Amino acid sequence: MDINTEASAEQRLISMGIELPNVPRPIPSFVPWKRHNDLVYLAAQNCVWNGAVVYAGKVGHAIDLETGQKAARLCALNLVAALREAVDGNLDRVMSCLRVGGFVNCTPDFTSVPHVVNGASDCFHQIFGPAIAAHARTAIGVNQLPQGAAVAVDAVFAVTI
Repeated sequence: MDINTEASAEQRLISMGIELPNVPRPIPSFVPWKRHNDLVYLAAQNCVWNGAVVYAGKVGHAIDLETGQKAARLCALNLVAALREAVDGNLDRVMSCLRVGGFVNCTPDFTSVPHVVNGASDCFHQIFGPAIAAHARTAIGVNQLPQGAAVAVDAVFAVTI
C-alpha cells in the first residue's frame, strides 16, 4: 500500500476508512496510558473490539499466521485509540513510535512470532507513515494471555507537549 507521506495521521485514518475502537479500560489496577513529558507509555492491548475478544486461542494451532497478523493489527488499533486519548484527540501531535512489544499466545513450536507482530508494526506504518512509525521492537511467544487472547501489543510514543 502506498502511503501519502504528506497526509497527517488523522487524514490517513479517514482516507483508509479506518475506524478506531473505544479505548479499552483495564479490569485490573492500571491505566491504558501514562504520559511523562513528551513520552506516552501505552499499556498492552489485546485483540479486542470494544471490549470483546475477537481472536482467542493459540497461534500455530487454532489460529494461523495471517489471522495472527490481523489480531496484532487490532491490538495496534486499540493502542492508537489510547494514544489519541493521550494527545487530546489529535494524532498529529505524534512525533515518533519509539518501541513496540508484541506478545503472541502460541504453541511451543511456532517460530514465526515476529511475523505475527508485523501486523501491528505495519498498521503503525500505514497510519503514521514510515518516518514516524519506524521503531525498535520485541516479539515474544508466550504460553497464555489475558482472556485467552491470541496477541497483545504495547508501545511507547514520543509526542509534542
